[in-house]
Amino acid sequence: QVQLVESGGGLVQPGGSLRLSCGTSGVILDSYAIGWFRQAPGKEREGVSCIRLSDGNTYYAESVKGRFTISRDNAGNTVYLEMTSLKAEDTAVYYCATGPLSAIVAGSPEYWGRGTRVTVSS
Repeated sequence: QVQLVESGGGLVQPGGSLRLSCGTSGVILDSYAIGWFRQAPGKEREGVSCIRLSDGNTYYAESVKGRFTISRDNAGNTVYLEMTSLKAEDTAVYYCATGPLSAIVAGSPEYWGRGTRVTVSS
């Protein structure tokens, strides 16, 4: 059984930075991707970024390009989302998820974490 656990959320001022972590357990296929999604209050969940495990290729939503960086540790068990130049509109619950890349892109991963809350406010 695959499990995903997010951590690192919190309160940060506009312009600040946070690093989210997604710890994984269980067998995740090398052909899969791990992605970050977010859901802001009153809005639909949206994809933020993902990384394909087989080759490390990364993908970003336009709204976070140049500000967020996704990476993974050498063992491949933890995926990070480094967030810089944070804006109020980045406020959301952030979820990590895994599944085939096509499923990540479609917003329908196989496994989800429970989320970590990020609040950007002065």
